[in-house]
Amino acid sequence: MNKRIICRSLLAACAALTLSLTSLDAQNPISPMGVYIADPSARVAPDGRLYIYGSRDESDKYYCSDLHDLLSTSDLRTWRHDRGIFRWGTSLYAPDAIFKDSRTYLYFDVPDGTEYVAEGPSPAGPFSKPTAIEGLHEIDPCVFIDDDGQAYYFYGQFSAKGAKMNPDMRTLDMSTHVEGIVDEENHFFHEGSFVFRRGKYYYFVYAHIGRDHRPTCIGYSMATSPLGPYTYKGVIVDNAGCDPEVWNNHGSVVQFKGKWYVLYHRATHGCVSMRKACIEPISFNPDGTIDEVPMTSQGAGDPLDAFSTIDAARACALTGNVRITLMEGRRDREILNKVRSGDTAIWRYVDFGKGALEANVTVKAPAGGRISLLADGKKICTLEIPASDGWQEVGAKMEKVSGVHVLEADFSECGTDLLQLDKIRFGR
Repeated sequence: MNKRIICRSLLAACAALTLSLTSLDAQNPISPMGVYIADPSARVAPDGRLYIYGSRDESDKYYCSDLHDLLSTSDLRTWRHDRGIFRWGTSLYAPDAIFKDSRTYLYFDVPDGTEYVAEGPSPAGPFSKPTAIEGLHEIDPCVFIDDDGQAYYFYGQFSAKGAKMNPDMRTLDMSTHVEGIVDEENHFFHEGSFVFRRGKYYYFVYAHIGRDHRPTCIGYSMATSPLGPYTYKGVIVDNAGCDPEVWNNHGSVVQFKGKWYVLYHRATHGCVSMRKACIEPISFNPDGTIDEVPMTSQGAGDPLDAFSTIDAARACALTGNVRITLMEGRRDREILNKVRSGDTAIWRYVDFGKGALEANVTVKAPAGGRISLLADGKKICTLEIPASDGWQEVGAKMEKVSGVHVLEADFSECGTDLLQLDKIRFGR
């Protein structure tokens, strides 16, 4: 083999290994900067780690890629990213995985609607050549194993379908097949099936299209048997507002170390197809229902520390023209970009401790501008941004703020050129 080709191969392998061993912060998004992981399916493996299987987005023009990625954690504070645990020469959509008899089964679908399963010895594979699930041509497979060991397979768009699986985990007992387990008319079901059990109740979780004619919600229905009938209950989380162009959502629910969480994704780049996995804690009421939770920047971690650097790209809500994009010339750094006068961004939540007296931002603003910072809707300072073609840090004194608050940036008088915001930091 040509030495140059060997060198390139070794460099590529080293780069992949470096990425797979990267430790990430606890806050949202849990996808690393510059990496876009959608459709997160959360599973706790026999080794006690939480594994998140996801589609890998790589373009603002189409969904997904030919890779599935894996995020995992032992503590919800640091995350390991394994890139491309499965690759198979075509676009791969919405994976799910299940663990049985010391094997991991990876399920997914492809553009023609065929659904497949591959098998491996560990949560990260390596996985075998996939085989088709006979007779199925839809999207978004999900597998659930009940307490008695019986496995069930769910899938579908607009109308959810399901059946018992045979012990081989590759074929279905079609005599048990049910259509319309949850549907668009009565349950706001769009796609993205996920099933779990808590106590006597079974929960069907899915992309919910009941608000603003877009499936931005993770909704759910409840039943007392895996194949229903299910009764609609509501919304767990809604990603509307994460990006002005957001279209869909897709997620899962998992119990980890005694607490419950919802996984979902948010849009970036002002498009529908550059999405990032996120996580929020959830709680259950005595009747088994789930309260809706807001999108946050803190995720499963503590509130963002006001006195450490806050990455602007962790904003959980945007209005106006502002977008989360890559910084020019960087593939591992994201910023708030294309900011115009009147745009806003929100970080939920920020801990100001015993009190902050100064605010600093790192910005690029060719025409200058003004940024007002607010805590729970109350203005705490205004930063006058000088015109500059390069990145600069600008500071201002502020009204003392202590405790935990929603931080908002209100952009005004940004001139004709668009402002960019990289970092925020507060001082005592």
